[in-house]
Amino acid sequence: MAVEADTSQNVTGGMKRSGAVIGILSAISLSHLLNDTIQSLVPAIYPVLKNEFHLDFGQIGLITLAFNLTASLLQPAVGLYTDRHPQPFSLAVGMSVTLSGVVLLSQAHSFWMIVLAVALIGTGSAIFHPESSRVARMASGGRHGFAQSFFQVGGNVGSSLGPLLAAFIVLPYGQPSLAWFSLIAVTGIIVLMRVGVWYRKERRRPKPAVSVAAGMEAVFSRGTVARAIGILIVLIFSKYFYMASMGSYYTFFIIEKFGVSVRDAQLYLFVFLGAVALGTFVGGPMGDRFGRKYVIWFSILGVVPFTLILPHVNLFWTVASSVAIGIILASAFSSILVYAQELMPGKVGTISGLFFGFAFGMGGLGAAVLGQLADLTSIRFVFNLCAFLPLLGILAAFLPDTRKKTAKVVKDQ
Repeated sequence: MAVEADTSQNVTGGMKRSGAVIGILSAISLSHLLNDTIQSLVPAIYPVLKNEFHLDFGQIGLITLAFNLTASLLQPAVGLYTDRHPQPFSLAVGMSVTLSGVVLLSQAHSFWMIVLAVALIGTGSAIFHPESSRVARMASGGRHGFAQSFFQVGGNVGSSLGPLLAAFIVLPYGQPSLAWFSLIAVTGIIVLMRVGVWYRKERRRPKPAVSVAAGMEAVFSRGTVARAIGILIVLIFSKYFYMASMGSYYTFFIIEKFGVSVRDAQLYLFVFLGAVALGTFVGGPMGDRFGRKYVIWFSILGVVPFTLILPHVNLFWTVASSVAIGIILASAFSSILVYAQELMPGKVGTISGLFFGFAFGMGGLGAAVLGQLADLTSIRFVFNLCAFLPLLGILAAFLPDTRKKTAKVVKDQ
């Protein structure tokens, strides 16, 4: 079986380069910030769209589903294709598709035009994520957890900026003001063209035929890998179904329960998403240091006390609990992604596309299902129900410890 060489290591497992290519990591993280700022505008402007187009919660869920399904269904296909045929400039192409979605969203005059616009934004995201994750790994200098966290924290910061920008730009100036955010996409295209030039040059560098990661195939059986991937998918389901309740309906929950204004609700959502960014940043390096399995286990299961109390406390403790949830729950994804890449070496794009895609899909499906459930019951019932989802984190106990196996491979080589 052909194995893609790890460009950050040589045959003996030493570092080919002394450290991460910080300039490229910064550029790809900035691009992730710009991409996800645009993405996060979609749920952030739900209150505006709900009032303007007289939407119900079910229609809001369908909007989120349209965005997430285009991203989730396309990302694994994009990742599989680019593993075989890397496309250095596909990142800029993806941002161009996002640009078209932003422009259309600013001019949409019907529910179905909104659905089409967010589907275009989702398509741009599907093209962007697998290859950008590969670039982060190429520029990691062997610190894969750190590089993924550095890359992903840009996205999380962007996600946290969406509600803030919506509160101060879209809310007072209306839907047409979304056209200004096309400048964000144009900036992203320029940055990603430069990243594409580096990516093309990097692919031409001489590469070792064997890597430490490639030896993992001899350590884990196919059955063990399949079982571990299955567990990780269940954990992604748990994490992103819960995150869907927070990302799409947290503003409605605190407006209904505490009577705060739309602007204040968006600021509270910004606080939560800022905590998510912090959690993402610390999660990858912790996985590098302590082992990814243990970070995954703690991140999913350790959030349970806070999810259980959030629906039952006052505004101060609701916000405080959301901060704890954001930090702890977000620390898992970098470790999950790198852990899966270690299980299936040479499949960076496929794994990135699968897990990013599944995460988007679960977020979209969760938003649609929870929106319908909220219409049938109440927002408070939805938050009470979702509080139990992180209990699935106990399954992380059954994951193999790749850190010990990696040490064995290095010793044997």
